[in-house]
Amino acid sequence: MGKIRSKGTAPERQVAEILRGLRYRFVMHDIKLPGTPDFVLVHRKLVIFVHGCFWHCHNCRRGRSQPATRADFWDRKRAMNVQRDRRATRALRQLGYSVLILWECRLWDTDAIKSRIRAQLQK
Repeated sequence: MGKIRSKGTAPERQVAEILRGLRYRFVMHDIKLPGTPDFVLVHRKLVIFVHGCFWHCHNCRRGRSQPATRADFWDRKRAMNVQRDRRATRALRQLGYSVLILWECRLWDTDAIKSRIRAQLQK
């Protein structure tokens, strides 16, 4: 588990490539904002989080999997991740940002990701 990174992951690189293809300017991992969003489209007041399904308890096969060893530890850790995500989302919305969460398991459909980003920006 020590080799798992929080920045520069393959899903993040994929979303960065999509955003560049759409010609949007963004900042990655802005520590000034609550939750340190993965992507911030500053001029459009949009933040994007790219969540790993296991770590953030998504309702997919990977998100529902349970480690066999130290199950209590992992349950608490993942539950704290979900709580932290909710707090950060709430704080960002209070600052006037729109929040878009992209799940790792759904990044294979780049057209759907592009349309979700465009739809979020049109709100």
